[in-house]
This record gives sequence, C-alpha cells and structure tokens, in this order.
Amino acid sequence: MPDILCETEDGVATVTLNRPALRNSVTFGMWREVGDIFSRLNEDRAVRSVILTGAGDDFSAGADIAEFGSTRDDKAQSGTYEVAVDYGCAQIAHISKPVIAVVKGYCLGGGAHLAMSCDFRFAHPNAKFGIPAARLSIVYGVQATRKLAALVGPTEAKHILYSAERFDAHKARSIGFADRVEEEPLEAARAYAHSLAASAPLTIGGAKYILNGLALGTFDAGEASRLIDGASDSHDYREGREAFAEKRPPAFLGA
Repeated sequence: MPDILCETEDGVATVTLNRPALRNSVTFGMWREVGDIFSRLNEDRAVRSVILTGAGDDFSAGADIAEFGSTRDDKAQSGTYEVAVDYGCAQIAHISKPVIAVVKGYCLGGGAHLAMSCDFRFAHPNAKFGIPAARLSIVYGVQATRKLAALVGPTEAKHILYSAERFDAHKARSIGFADRVEEEPLEAARAYAHSLAASAPLTIGGAKYILNGLALGTFDAGEASRLIDGASDSHDYREGREAFAEKRPPAFLGA
C-alpha cells in the first residue's frame, strides 16, 4: 500500500498518511511526496478544498526517528532533511485552497508541523499534541516555529518547545492550536469543506495569501496586488455580480 493516499469526491480531496502500524510517522521520502501531492492539487480546479488526516488511530507521531541514523545523522544531512520537511509543509500552507487537518490520536513533532500548515485543525477529544524536540536535542525548524508562534503566541510556544510536554485536545483548543474539538472530526471537516465550495476560489486564495503572509512574515505587496487585480478582472467577479443581481447562487470557476 502507498504511504500516502489521495482521493477526491465532490470537489473535496482527502490526503491520508498511511502508515498506521507506525502511527503514520513520516519518512524522508514522504515529506517530498506530501509536497508534490499538494502542488498537484493546487493546479486542479475541480478541487475546492482539502482534508489532511491519518489512517488508523493517529494523525502522525511525527518524523520517522528510526531512519535518522541514515537520513539525519549530521549537520549536512540535517540541512537536507529540513529542506524536505519545509518543502512538504510549505506546499500545504501555500495551496490556494482551504485545508483542514483532522487530528486523532498522536499529533507530535513533524506531525504538528503538518497540522499547523493547514488552515484549520479539527481534533477528536482523544488527540494528543506535543513537540518533543527538547527530548532529542533538535531545534525545531524556522517555518514550523513561526507557525506555532502565530497560532498560540510566543510565550505559549516557548512553553511547548522548552518543556516538550504533551497536551490534550481541549488544551489545544484553549490556546489556539486546534479550532474545533469534535466526536466525529472527519464528518465535521467534510461538512465544512463542502460549505466552503460555494465561496469564490479566487477570494479564498487571495485572503489565504495575505493572512498567511502577514502572520508568518512572508507577505509580498506585489503578489497581493496581482491576486487582487486578477480577481477584479476575472470571470468569477462578473459571475458574482450577475448572480447577485439575478438573486441566484453563483457558479464560480476559479478563473
């Protein structure tokens, strides 16, 4: 079976980490594969939103530490490994479509980075979050730390990184790491993903770029202007105006 599954139904793509026997730990190759999958989904206009989850009982216990002896053994390998991690997570964060992480069981370390790269995190009450870098003498990456600080604030981020303590779903909700705690988070995510399909894709893509850029310090005014101008000169903008005048639902194309 593939380590990552991807299926699309009614405009919603579901990407599933598929190593349940190993708590969906992520190998070096899987980081790049995640990035490639999300890059392809970004180009697919039939896909309006994406769900990221894990097979079995867990979201992801993080990077596959068992392979670190061969893939992350020294400074040079560590640098190469971080490039792969950042590529995979950046493609999730930069996709122009809403992404919902559905978290159950373990969401640790690199798994937390994957979840933080999504727009929303829907957690089961049994979810367990944490970043154990301080137990391994690893400095959590810059991209991941920026996302953590943007979600929970600098002081809470320091506690999470300094202590390596795990925290439950309700704590995650209270500090801003999780958005919703649901007994059936996958069903809730699917319902929300389908509801967003009625919104204009160009609006979502532009808003996501601006909000993420402001939060993470990657904002570029020229790119924001391009997205704003593109939407103003699009089929969807004309369709939205006509649908409003005709009192009917708009049929957006993302163009």
